[in-house]
Amino acid sequence: MRVLLIGANGYIGRFVADRLLADPAVQLTALGRGDDADVRFDLATGSPGALTRFLDAVHPGVVVNCAGTTRGGARELTRHNTVAVATVCEALRRSGCGARLVQVGCSAEYGPSQPGSSTAEDAVPRPGGPYGVSKLAATELVLGSGLDAVVLRVFSPAGPGTPAGSPLGRLAEAMRRAMQSGDGELRLGGLGAQRDFIDVRDVARAVHAASLSAAQGVINIGSGRAVRLRDAAATLARVAGYGGALHELDGPPGALRPTIGHPRAESVGHRVDALGHHRADSLGHHRPDSLGGRSDPEHAAPAPHPYPDGCGSWQQADVRTARDRLGWRPRIALEESLADIWMEAACRI
Repeated sequence: MRVLLIGANGYIGRFVADRLLADPAVQLTALGRGDDADVRFDLATGSPGALTRFLDAVHPGVVVNCAGTTRGGARELTRHNTVAVATVCEALRRSGCGARLVQVGCSAEYGPSQPGSSTAEDAVPRPGGPYGVSKLAATELVLGSGLDAVVLRVFSPAGPGTPAGSPLGRLAEAMRRAMQSGDGELRLGGLGAQRDFIDVRDVARAVHAASLSAAQGVINIGSGRAVRLRDAAATLARVAGYGGALHELDGPPGALRPTIGHPRAESVGHRVDALGHHRADSLGHHRPDSLGGRSDPEHAAPAPHPYPDGCGSWQQADVRTARDRLGWRPRIALEESLADIWMEAACRI
Protein backbone atom coordinates (compact mmCIF):
# COMPACT_ATOMS: atom_id res chain seq x y z
CA MET A 1 0.00 0.00 0.00
CA ARG A 2 1.42 3.35 -1.02
CA VAL A 3 0.78 6.03 1.56
CA LEU A 4 1.45 9.74 1.14
CA LEU A 5 1.93 11.35 4.56
CA ILE A 6 1.55 15.11 4.81
CA GLY A 7 2.99 16.75 7.92
CA ALA A 8 5.39 13.98 8.88
CA ASN A 9 7.55 16.37 10.92
CA GLY A 10 4.76 17.52 13.21
CA TYR A 11 4.01 16.30 16.70
CA ILE A 12 1.45 13.70 15.60
CA GLY A 13 2.93 13.20 12.14
CA ARG A 14 6.26 11.90 13.48
CA PHE A 15 4.55 9.07 15.32
CA VAL A 16 2.25 8.32 12.41
CA ALA A 17 5.34 8.01 10.20
CA ASP A 18 6.97 5.61 12.67
CA ARG A 19 3.83 3.51 12.86
CA LEU A 20 3.41 3.30 9.08
CA LEU A 21 7.10 2.55 8.51
CA ALA A 22 6.78 -0.37 10.93
CA ASP A 23 4.22 -1.95 8.59
CA PRO A 24 6.13 -3.90 5.92
CA ALA A 25 3.13 -3.65 3.61
CA VAL A 26 3.32 0.17 3.52
CA GLN A 27 5.43 2.15 1.08
CA LEU A 28 5.62 5.61 2.62
CA THR A 29 6.30 8.97 0.98
CA ALA A 30 6.49 12.12 3.13
CA LEU A 31 5.40 15.46 1.76
CA GLY A 32 6.04 18.67 3.68
CA ARG A 33 7.77 22.02 3.99
CA GLY A 34 10.92 20.71 5.71
CA ASP A 35 14.19 19.82 4.05
CA ASP A 36 13.94 16.22 5.24
CA ALA A 37 10.63 15.59 3.46
CA ASP A 38 10.74 13.28 0.46
CA VAL A 39 8.95 15.99 -1.47
CA ARG A 40 8.89 19.66 -0.47
CA PHE A 41 5.49 21.26 -0.87
CA ASP A 42 3.66 23.96 1.08
CA LEU A 43 -0.05 23.25 1.14
CA ALA A 44 -0.85 26.79 2.26
CA THR A 45 0.70 28.37 -0.83
CA GLY A 46 0.98 25.54 -3.37
CA SER A 47 -1.61 25.09 -6.10
CA PRO A 48 -3.98 22.11 -6.33
CA GLY A 49 -2.72 21.56 -9.87
CA ALA A 50 0.88 21.06 -8.75
CA LEU A 51 -0.22 18.64 -6.05
CA THR A 52 -2.41 16.78 -8.55
CA ARG A 53 0.57 16.20 -10.83
CA PHE A 54 2.51 14.76 -7.92
CA LEU A 55 -0.39 12.49 -6.91
CA ASP A 56 -0.67 11.20 -10.45
CA ALA A 57 3.06 10.43 -10.47
CA VAL A 58 3.20 8.68 -7.09
CA HIS A 59 -0.31 7.18 -7.27
CA PRO A 60 -0.85 6.60 -3.53
CA GLY A 61 -3.67 4.45 -2.26
CA VAL A 62 -3.99 6.53 0.93
CA VAL A 63 -3.24 10.16 1.73
CA VAL A 64 -2.84 10.97 5.44
CA ASN A 65 -2.94 14.65 6.36
CA CYS A 66 -1.38 15.49 9.74
CA ALA A 67 -0.39 19.02 8.71
CA GLY A 68 -1.70 22.14 10.38
CA THR A 69 -0.93 24.67 13.07
CA THR A 70 -2.28 25.49 16.53
CA ARG A 71 -0.73 28.95 16.74
CA GLY A 72 -1.21 32.30 15.09
CA GLY A 73 -4.05 34.64 14.31
CA ALA A 74 -7.18 33.86 12.36
CA ARG A 75 -5.44 34.44 9.01
CA GLU A 76 -2.60 32.01 9.74
CA LEU A 77 -4.94 29.40 11.18
CA THR A 78 -7.23 29.63 8.17
CA ARG A 79 -4.38 29.39 5.71
CA HIS A 80 -2.66 26.40 7.29
CA ASN A 81 -5.69 24.51 8.63
CA THR A 82 -8.43 25.25 6.12
CA VAL A 83 -6.98 26.45 2.81
CA ALA A 84 -4.36 23.69 2.98
CA VAL A 85 -7.06 21.03 3.33
CA ALA A 86 -9.03 22.60 0.46
CA THR A 87 -5.90 22.17 -1.66
CA VAL A 88 -5.61 18.49 -0.71
CA CYS A 89 -9.28 17.79 -1.45
CA GLU A 90 -9.23 19.57 -4.80
CA ALA A 91 -6.01 17.81 -5.85
CA LEU A 92 -7.48 14.42 -4.94
CA ARG A 93 -10.64 15.18 -6.89
CA ARG A 94 -8.60 16.08 -9.97
CA SER A 95 -6.20 13.17 -9.65
CA GLY A 96 -6.78 9.78 -11.12
CA CYS A 97 -5.17 8.00 -8.16
CA GLY A 98 -8.46 7.46 -6.31
CA ALA A 99 -6.68 7.65 -2.97
CA ARG A 100 -8.46 7.44 0.36
CA LEU A 101 -8.02 10.51 2.60
CA VAL A 102 -7.39 10.28 6.33
CA GLN A 103 -7.66 13.77 7.83
CA VAL A 104 -6.48 14.44 11.39
CA GLY A 105 -8.96 16.79 13.06
CA CYS A 106 -9.25 17.87 16.67
CA SER A 107 -11.67 18.04 19.57
CA ALA A 108 -11.62 21.86 19.53
CA GLU A 109 -14.09 21.53 16.67
CA TYR A 110 -16.76 20.53 19.19
CA GLY A 111 -16.32 23.46 21.54
CA PRO A 112 -17.65 23.35 25.12
CA SER A 113 -19.35 20.20 26.46
CA GLN A 114 -21.69 19.64 29.34
CA PRO A 115 -19.65 18.56 32.40
CA GLY A 116 -20.02 14.84 32.99
CA SER A 117 -21.04 14.10 29.39
CA SER A 118 -19.25 12.18 26.66
CA THR A 119 -19.17 13.88 23.26
CA ALA A 120 -20.19 11.64 20.38
CA GLU A 121 -19.62 12.27 16.69
CA ASP A 122 -23.20 13.41 16.13
CA ALA A 123 -22.83 16.32 18.56
CA VAL A 124 -23.41 19.71 16.94
CA PRO A 125 -19.99 21.42 16.69
CA ARG A 126 -19.79 24.82 18.33
CA PRO A 127 -16.10 25.77 18.37
CA GLY A 128 -15.33 28.57 20.77
CA GLY A 129 -12.19 29.97 19.14
CA PRO A 130 -10.50 30.57 15.76
CA TYR A 131 -8.43 27.38 15.94
CA GLY A 132 -11.50 25.19 16.37
CA VAL A 133 -13.32 27.11 13.64
CA SER A 134 -10.44 26.62 11.19
CA LYS A 135 -10.30 22.88 11.91
CA LEU A 136 -14.06 22.48 11.68
CA ALA A 137 -14.06 24.24 8.31
CA ALA A 138 -11.44 21.75 7.15
CA THR A 139 -13.56 18.84 8.34
CA GLU A 140 -16.59 20.18 6.48
CA LEU A 141 -14.51 20.49 3.32
CA VAL A 142 -13.42 16.86 3.64
CA LEU A 143 -16.92 15.57 4.37
CA GLY A 144 -18.38 17.52 1.46
CA SER A 145 -15.66 16.59 -1.03
CA GLY A 146 -17.21 13.37 -2.26
CA LEU A 147 -13.92 11.58 -1.60
CA ASP A 148 -13.38 8.29 0.21
CA ALA A 149 -12.45 10.07 3.42
CA VAL A 150 -12.46 9.84 7.20
CA VAL A 151 -11.76 12.55 9.78
CA LEU A 152 -10.23 11.51 13.10
CA ARG A 153 -11.15 14.03 15.77
CA VAL A 154 -8.23 13.71 18.16
CA PHE A 155 -8.79 14.90 21.72
CA SER A 156 -5.80 16.06 23.85
CA PRO A 157 -2.64 14.25 22.68
CA ALA A 158 0.08 13.54 25.24
CA GLY A 159 3.24 11.49 25.57
CA PRO A 160 6.75 11.70 24.11
CA GLY A 161 7.37 14.76 22.02
CA THR A 162 4.70 16.79 23.79
CA PRO A 163 5.32 20.45 22.88
CA ALA A 164 6.87 22.48 25.70
CA GLY A 165 4.14 25.10 25.27
CA SER A 166 1.29 22.65 25.84
CA PRO A 167 -0.35 22.38 29.28
CA LEU A 168 1.46 19.17 30.24
CA GLY A 169 4.71 20.37 28.66
CA ARG A 170 4.64 23.62 30.65
CA LEU A 171 3.82 21.73 33.80
CA ALA A 172 6.77 19.39 33.34
CA GLU A 173 9.12 22.29 32.62
CA ALA A 174 7.95 24.20 35.70
CA MET A 175 8.53 21.12 37.83
CA ARG A 176 11.97 20.54 36.33
CA ARG A 177 12.99 24.12 37.13
CA ALA A 178 11.70 23.80 40.68
CA MET A 179 13.61 20.57 41.27
CA GLN A 180 16.75 21.95 39.66
CA SER A 181 16.74 25.01 41.90
CA GLY A 182 15.66 23.12 45.02
CA ASP A 183 12.37 24.98 45.41
CA GLY A 184 9.93 23.19 47.66
CA GLU A 185 6.79 24.80 46.30
CA LEU A 186 5.08 25.36 42.97
CA ARG A 187 2.17 27.71 42.49
CA LEU A 188 0.25 26.73 39.38
CA GLY A 189 -2.69 28.16 37.52
CA GLY A 190 -5.20 26.76 35.07
CA LEU A 191 -5.54 23.35 36.73
CA GLY A 192 -9.33 23.28 36.91
CA ALA A 193 -9.94 22.24 33.30
CA GLN A 194 -10.74 18.59 32.59
CA ARG A 195 -9.54 17.12 29.32
CA ASP A 196 -9.50 13.75 27.61
CA PHE A 197 -5.80 12.93 27.19
CA ILE A 198 -4.79 10.32 24.63
CA ASP A 199 -1.24 9.13 24.03
CA VAL A 200 0.17 10.23 20.69
CA ARG A 201 1.26 6.65 19.93
CA ASP A 202 -2.33 5.51 20.32
CA VAL A 203 -3.31 8.29 17.92
CA ALA A 204 -0.80 6.90 15.42
CA ARG A 205 -2.34 3.46 15.80
CA ALA A 206 -5.74 4.95 15.05
CA VAL A 207 -4.44 6.65 11.90
CA HIS A 208 -2.94 3.36 10.76
CA ALA A 209 -6.22 1.55 11.41
CA ALA A 210 -8.20 4.23 9.56
CA SER A 211 -5.86 3.92 6.58
CA LEU A 212 -6.70 0.22 6.29
CA SER A 213 -10.42 0.53 6.97
CA ALA A 214 -13.38 1.56 4.83
CA ALA A 215 -14.84 3.79 7.56
CA GLN A 216 -15.97 7.24 6.50
CA GLY A 217 -17.21 10.35 8.28
CA VAL A 218 -16.01 11.55 11.68
CA ILE A 219 -14.49 9.29 14.33
CA ASN A 220 -13.42 10.41 17.81
CA ILE A 221 -9.99 9.40 19.05
CA GLY A 222 -9.61 9.78 22.80
CA SER A 223 -9.31 7.81 26.01
CA GLY A 224 -12.98 8.16 26.90
CA ARG A 225 -12.07 9.62 30.29
CA ALA A 226 -11.75 13.26 31.34
CA VAL A 227 -8.87 14.03 33.71
CA ARG A 228 -8.55 17.21 35.74
CA LEU A 229 -5.26 18.96 35.09
CA ARG A 230 -4.58 19.18 38.82
CA ASP A 231 -4.77 15.36 38.97
CA ALA A 232 -2.37 15.13 36.04
CA ALA A 233 -0.06 17.47 37.95
CA ALA A 234 -0.18 15.20 40.99
CA THR A 235 0.65 12.17 38.85
CA LEU A 236 3.52 14.00 37.17
CA ALA A 237 4.90 15.02 40.57
CA ARG A 238 4.82 11.39 41.68
CA VAL A 239 6.50 10.21 38.47
CA ALA A 240 9.15 12.92 38.78
CA GLY A 241 9.77 12.29 42.45
CA TYR A 242 8.94 15.88 43.29
CA GLY A 243 8.17 16.09 47.00
CA GLY A 244 7.28 19.76 47.20
CA ALA A 245 3.87 21.32 47.57
CA LEU A 246 1.72 22.27 44.59
CA HIS A 247 -0.69 25.15 45.08
CA GLU A 248 -3.40 26.16 42.66
CA LEU A 249 -3.87 29.79 41.68
CA ASP A 250 -7.37 29.36 40.23
CA GLY A 251 -10.17 31.00 42.10
CA PRO A 252 -11.27 34.45 43.25
CA PRO A 253 -8.64 37.24 43.19
CA GLY A 254 -6.23 36.89 46.10
CA ALA A 255 -7.32 33.32 46.85
CA LEU A 256 -4.76 30.55 46.95
CA ARG A 257 -6.15 27.05 47.28
CA PRO A 258 -3.53 24.39 48.09
CA THR A 259 -4.75 21.35 46.20
CA ILE A 260 -1.78 19.04 46.22
CA GLY A 261 0.89 18.64 48.88
CA HIS A 262 1.17 20.51 52.15
CA PRO A 263 0.46 24.20 52.65
CA ARG A 264 3.52 26.41 52.86
CA ALA A 265 4.08 30.01 53.87
CA GLU A 266 3.48 32.27 50.88
CA SER A 267 6.93 33.83 51.17
CA VAL A 268 8.62 30.47 50.68
CA GLY A 269 9.01 28.53 47.48
CA HIS A 270 8.80 28.92 43.74
CA ARG A 271 5.85 30.70 42.16
CA VAL A 272 4.86 29.60 38.70
CA ASP A 273 1.79 31.25 37.27
CA ALA A 274 -0.13 28.96 34.94
CA LEU A 275 2.50 26.34 34.29
CA GLY A 276 5.48 28.57 33.61
CA HIS A 277 7.37 31.79 34.26
CA HIS A 278 4.99 33.59 31.92
CA ARG A 279 1.39 33.99 32.94
CA ALA A 280 -0.39 31.32 30.94
CA ASP A 281 -3.79 29.78 30.65
CA SER A 282 -4.83 26.19 31.10
CA LEU A 283 -3.96 25.19 27.55
CA GLY A 284 -0.55 26.78 27.18
CA HIS A 285 -1.20 30.20 25.62
CA HIS A 286 0.93 32.69 27.51
CA ARG A 287 1.13 36.37 28.26
CA PRO A 288 4.32 37.98 29.61
CA ASP A 289 4.16 39.21 33.17
CA SER A 290 3.75 42.96 33.25
CA LEU A 291 6.91 43.38 35.33
CA GLY A 292 8.91 40.78 33.48
CA GLY A 293 9.65 38.67 36.54
CA ARG A 294 7.84 36.27 38.83
CA SER A 295 4.14 36.88 38.89
CA ASP A 296 2.22 38.01 41.94
CA PRO A 297 -0.99 35.98 42.18
CA GLU A 298 -2.55 38.50 44.52
CA HIS A 299 -2.29 41.25 41.93
CA ALA A 300 -2.64 39.20 38.76
CA ALA A 301 -5.16 40.45 36.25
CA PRO A 302 -7.78 37.86 35.38
CA ALA A 303 -7.32 36.04 32.10
CA PRO A 304 -9.63 37.33 29.34
CA HIS A 305 -10.92 33.82 28.78
CA PRO A 306 -10.22 30.92 31.13
CA TYR A 307 -10.25 28.29 28.35
CA PRO A 308 -8.74 29.84 25.20
CA ASP A 309 -9.03 26.61 23.23
CA GLY A 310 -12.76 27.33 23.29
CA CYS A 311 -13.56 23.97 24.88
CA GLY A 312 -14.81 25.14 28.26
CA SER A 313 -14.06 23.38 31.50
CA TRP A 314 -14.79 19.83 30.32
CA GLN A 315 -14.14 17.53 27.39
CA GLN A 316 -14.56 13.77 27.23
CA ALA A 317 -14.80 11.66 24.11
CA ASP A 318 -17.31 8.97 23.31
CA VAL A 319 -14.98 6.48 21.61
CA ARG A 320 -17.43 3.70 20.77
CA THR A 321 -17.31 4.49 17.03
CA ALA A 322 -13.54 4.02 16.94
CA ARG A 323 -13.96 0.68 18.68
CA ASP A 324 -16.75 -0.51 16.41
CA ARG A 325 -15.52 0.80 13.04
CA LEU A 326 -11.75 0.75 13.42
CA GLY A 327 -11.27 -2.01 15.98
CA TRP A 328 -9.24 0.52 17.93
CA ARG A 329 -8.93 1.04 21.67
CA PRO A 330 -6.45 3.16 23.62
CA ARG A 331 -3.65 1.09 25.16
CA ILE A 332 -1.31 3.53 26.88
CA ALA A 333 -2.28 4.88 30.30
CA LEU A 334 -1.87 8.56 31.12
CA GLU A 335 0.76 7.75 33.76
CA GLU A 336 3.00 6.25 31.07
CA SER A 337 2.43 9.29 28.85
CA LEU A 338 3.36 11.58 31.73
CA ALA A 339 6.45 9.51 32.52
CA ASP A 340 7.64 10.00 28.93
CA ILE A 341 6.93 13.73 29.09
CA TRP A 342 8.94 13.94 32.31
CA MET A 343 11.85 11.93 30.92
CA GLU A 344 12.23 14.41 28.07
CA ALA A 345 11.84 17.43 30.34
CA ALA A 346 14.38 16.09 32.83
CA CYS A 347 16.98 15.70 30.06
CA ARG A 348 16.83 19.38 29.12
CA ILE A 349 19.75 21.49 30.26
